[in-house]
Amino acid sequence: MTHLHPPADINLASAVARNARYHGEVTVVRYAGGDLTYARLDDKAARLATVLAAGGARDGDRVAYLGLNSAAFLVTMLAAFRLGAVFVPVNFRLAEPELESVLEKSGAVTIVCEEGHRASLEKVRGGTRLTRFLLVDDDSEVPAAPDAEGWEPWSALIAAAEPASTPAPKGFDDPAILMFTSGTTGLPKGVVLTYGNVWWNSVNVDTMIDTRRGDVTHAAAPLFHIGALNSFVLRTIVRGGTVVVRRSFDPAGLLDDLVTHRVNTMFAVPAMLAALSRVPGVFDADLSQLRSVVVAGAPVPPSLIELYAAHGILLQQAWGLTETAPFATHLPIERTLDKIGSAGIPMPYTQVRVVDSLTNRPLKPGEAGEIVVRGPNVTPGYWENPDATAAAFDDEGWFHSGDIGHLDEDGYLYIVDRLKDMIISGGENVYPAEVERALAAMPGVVDVAVVGAPDAQWGETVVAVVSLAEGTTVTLDDVREYAAAQLARYKLPRKLKVVQSMPRNASGKLDKTVIRRLVGEED
Repeated sequence: MTHLHPPADINLASAVARNARYHGEVTVVRYAGGDLTYARLDDKAARLATVLAAGGARDGDRVAYLGLNSAAFLVTMLAAFRLGAVFVPVNFRLAEPELESVLEKSGAVTIVCEEGHRASLEKVRGGTRLTRFLLVDDDSEVPAAPDAEGWEPWSALIAAAEPASTPAPKGFDDPAILMFTSGTTGLPKGVVLTYGNVWWNSVNVDTMIDTRRGDVTHAAAPLFHIGALNSFVLRTIVRGGTVVVRRSFDPAGLLDDLVTHRVNTMFAVPAMLAALSRVPGVFDADLSQLRSVVVAGAPVPPSLIELYAAHGILLQQAWGLTETAPFATHLPIERTLDKIGSAGIPMPYTQVRVVDSLTNRPLKPGEAGEIVVRGPNVTPGYWENPDATAAAFDDEGWFHSGDIGHLDEDGYLYIVDRLKDMIISGGENVYPAEVERALAAMPGVVDVAVVGAPDAQWGETVVAVVSLAEGTTVTLDDVREYAAAQLARYKLPRKLKVVQSMPRNASGKLDKTVIRRLVGEED
């Protein structure tokens, strides 16, 4: 006898609605601009969904959010999910040309924005497909302008709206989130993340990492990154826990939160944990509830792992990308010290290989090659960019990460370098080609190369190497000021080296190996 099972609804908004029904009094968001219970979060998202629909937002449409970490970020995301719309969290650090490019490529028609970013958006809105502009005006952390022409303050609209009915059911292949990453070309590509990608990552996380119902997680890393959003935040709101949301990272504030809110889980980039370790009294504080700290987004210095381990906190290194939603590998907590420096083993429902980047042949333990990933947590491809999708996936469905690593005899992965010279500074990806393009037309600059250099605070720092026209002088401040018109601040060079002529190889390409050596000699 055949039984027909209805397809599973894995919409995260449906899970939040369920939590609101059965334990609506539990606080889900702790935030300086106002806490939210599950009942309030669900009601506000349901009302915003009605507001969005009234403005024409439909299933499959893109709804963008521009602002720092906040309760409004989560409300907007869940409202979009309720409609079946695709949520587009925008990097709030983007310079105006980058902002315009991301919004235009996304095809977003509606945006929710904080006051602090309204002016930037005003300058580029004509180059986007946006038709509706909602302004967050009920957050004491970011007061809104009273008369912003062309903008609709959202609080009155939400208060007047009837809550939308049940969330749209969503399955494994339905797109949920559109996240933009610059990619190795420095041009933004939209990574499509499905509900299935998010769901399978959560299964991987729950299988490997000690997460529990009712956990308190901390979110200070930017939520527009998949690492912060999908490591623990989405997991926590699905399972009835609490998220401590901070607008930005403050080391002393983080320590206070860890103690006050008895935080259990946290995602961080190495620079955050290095800064936390320098807060006076950090290791004398009661951090006994902190059980799962996942660190990723940049190479983790073994000395940092050893420092925390000496005080009873075992950091768990992971590796992945936006395209893997985010974790492809994770180092089990019991191997933190004996496999120090490793990014771990493949997640349970994810396959990871190291291959020769030219032949695609799997390599033996100890041989360095490109890391490739396959599994249900991996993006189906790039938004409206079939060429980029075709370039990233091979015929067997393996996603080519562009990162170089090797496996040891036990199958543990070690990250060696970036195949295409990406710099990771403070957990942010900086692509040299993008910075080089921004500086190429600078008056007086004949040739330019951008490389990363080791940095104690940021992991890596951006170094511009330039050759100049005769009689020209250029300072680091000049370079930063010129590039700032096109690039986010975290991409701006922090060091400058002037050379007589730029090292290039026989084919005329920048010889990054020699250039890095020049920069290293100066250091």
